[in-house]
Amino acid sequence: MPIVIDLDVQLARKKMSVQEFADAIGITPANVAVLKNGRAKAVRFTTLDAICQVLECQPGDILRWIPDADDGDRDGSGE
Repeated sequence: MPIVIDLDVQLARKKMSVQEFADAIGITPANVAVLKNGRAKAVRFTTLDAICQVLECQPGDILRWIPDADDGDRDGSGE
């Protein structure tokens, strides 16, 4: 998946455990693990807002887009 979630860096910066973070944003530690491991299919804006508030960061500090090898031909034109 071309979207990468960099929670580990921000959690380390804040010296927060997964449990503390999960409690602070109102999701289960299992769902934090899903986010950290890149298995999440979606993130609610309310959850993203809570993450940014707790970690005192911007969405771009935790979300990165990495293009797939075939992303250069998005319109299918072959160019």
